[in-house]
Amino acid sequence: MPCRRIDPADSTDPAGSAEPADRADLDDLDDPADLGDPADRDEPEMTPKGPLVATVPAIGVLALQGDVREHMRALASSGVRAVAVRRPAELAAVDALVIPGGESTTMWKLAEAFELLEPLRLRIKEGMPAYGSCAGMIMLADRIEGGVEGQQTIGGIDMSVRRNAFGRQVDSFEADIDFADRGTIRAVFIRAPWVESVGPGVEVLGRVPGGAGRSDASAPRDASRGDGDEAGARTPAARPGAVADPAGDDRIVAVRQGPLLATSFHPELTGDWRVHSYFVEMVREL
Repeated sequence: MPCRRIDPADSTDPAGSAEPADRADLDDLDDPADLGDPADRDEPEMTPKGPLVATVPAIGVLALQGDVREHMRALASSGVRAVAVRRPAELAAVDALVIPGGESTTMWKLAEAFELLEPLRLRIKEGMPAYGSCAGMIMLADRIEGGVEGQQTIGGIDMSVRRNAFGRQVDSFEADIDFADRGTIRAVFIRAPWVESVGPGVEVLGRVPGGAGRSDASAPRDASRGDGDEAGARTPAARPGAVADPAGDDRIVAVRQGPLLATSFHPELTGDWRVHSYFVEMVREL
């Protein structure tokens, strides 16, 4: 079957370390540091099997919140050195960065609290390769639709992303999609965004049917809730020159612009490392 809805009653959360469905409490945080210092968490460096050589890239995983370990395992399996990034000095020491899934408003607040937001923007502006999955896609978007008031991103990809476009936790699903030139992959969508429009420099790498995973595509949304809930229906005017999805109901779920890659889905949860390998090839080529 092309699609399978994930049962939210399953005792195992496929998102691993991703947070539960109700995130309104995190959106209302006055002090993001109340979540604890990410530096206190122990995500060890992971290296590929075999001897390290100087040509092995060091790819960081932003370790503020989200499914950090899963991405580090996928990167190590793809032949690079995976490093948890929590501080500006650690960011400065890596060749590229993965921004994991999680909750985009929480990630933004923590990045500000730990003085990483501006260093992240600078590294992206300077051309550092980066890959964002789910909430990471939102963080790499130049524009958000359905975001909370004042929500900021790192930016870098000329696209508008609709936060929580596929619905709530109960709407999580899996689907087979064609990704870039890597064939058909199984994609896991958990409270996922989709891309509303892209600029002329953005390459679309993957799509999913627009009805996939949505119990009610016309349901109203509440922007005050976190990425674990339905987002608001606020729709800012499209950027001049932006191209709406030309495939009708098919939704854009994977894009690339230069050294930046983003997916709505979680490839780190499936054991299929083709998306990570694609990103590693991007890093090696740049």
